[in-house]
Amino acid sequence: MRPITTVTLDADVEQRLREAMRRQGKGFKETLNDALRRGLGPSGPESEARPFVVKSRPLRLRTGLDPARLRELDDDLEIAEFLRKTARLQERRE
Repeated sequence: MRPITTVTLDADVEQRLREAMRRQGKGFKETLNDALRRGLGPSGPESEARPFVVKSRPLRLRTGLDPARLRELDDDLEIAEFLRKTARLQERRE
């Protein structure tokens, strides 16, 4: 016979567990064990994580576009959008 273990769950964790029970149609013990297994990660031979490999490819940017300045363009667009929204809010107040 397995030993009995008492676990005290935080309220938000209990709520998420109960939602998972409803979604999966499983009982408390089975749902809790599944969640713990997923959270603790794989065990056994498959536990050795494969290295993450990024496959690079050319950007194929148009001639004249400087990839180093794309962040600058993004910043300019973000500022313009902020100013547009701010002006619209001020118009509503008036």
